Parts: sequence; structure tokens; C-alpha cells
Amino acid sequence: MKFFTRSSPSNSAEPLPAGVPAPDFTLPATTGAPISLAEYHGRPVILVFYPADHSSVCSNQLVLYNEALDLFKKHDAQLLGISTDDVQTHLEFAAALKLAFPLLADIEPPGAVARRYGVFHEADKMSERAMFVIDREGLVHWSYLSPRDQNPGAHGILHALETLDQAR
Repeated sequence: MKFFTRSSPSNSAEPLPAGVPAPDFTLPATTGAPISLAEYHGRPVILVFYPADHSSVCSNQLVLYNEALDLFKKHDAQLLGISTDDVQTHLEFAAALKLAFPLLADIEPPGAVARRYGVFHEADKMSERAMFVIDREGLVHWSYLSPRDQNPGAHGILHALETLDQAR
């Protein structure tokens, strides 16, 4: 089962739908080395695009995902957070929240990866709040576009991971 859920976004962004290949990328990361989506081929990947480090909704959302890491790992899934903030800002944000997953800097040019995934807000030059679950073969299995002012929670991600497991 592949699906896309749309809520009320802050603009007319259209995230990539289920069934299409997830665009590969290589971005600077808080790990100290760039991270490529291709590195995780063969396992599910959760991409979380968010507007900005240090905002209250983004902080709450990423702390929730940090607390859900063990649930994601039960599905062998790798979580990656992506925004247009730079690595130094990501490092400060991750340290303040004690995040145990990489944050990637979509900065050269700003929002290039978010654009490829259909979730860049041109007027604000930042990502929308959007999540993708990429399957083991590199296809978008699930995508969700959330209003910027709402924490979308982890239920959709977990449901998508469960459907991936059922399909195996």
C-alpha cells in the first residue's frame, strides 16, 4: 500500500507522491561528513523537512521523533531531518535538544533538495513541514504535508513503516 496524505499547507506545495523514485542528494550534516540518501539503499528512510531550527513547533516535532527513535529502529528505518539552516545552527539545535539523529543542511543553493521533493516555500525560502518514508528500493512509500504551525506527530510515519513491513 502506497499513499500520500495532504493537510492544509501554508502554500501550494505538492510533495512527491507515493511510487516515484526519491531524488538522491548529498548534504552537509551534523555527523561531520556529508550524507547521501543512496547510503541507506536497502533500508527505509524517514525524511523530515522542517522550516527552521530553534522554532517551537520544529523543536517539539524533532524531540518527539527523537523519543520515537527506538520505534523507528524496530523497522530498521533511518531518520534524517532537513532544513535550510546551516550545519553550525543544526549543531547548536541538536545539542540543545539532545537529538540522536542527523540534521542535514539544504543550503547550496538554499532549498535545492526541498524543491526536488516539492516542499519548498519560495516566498519564505524555507522548507514546508513535510515527511516522507522512502522504501528499501528508493521509492517514496508515503508523504505528508503538514501546516507549518502544527506538529504532525509520528503516527503517520509509524503507520507507513508498518505497511512497508507487511509488504515484505
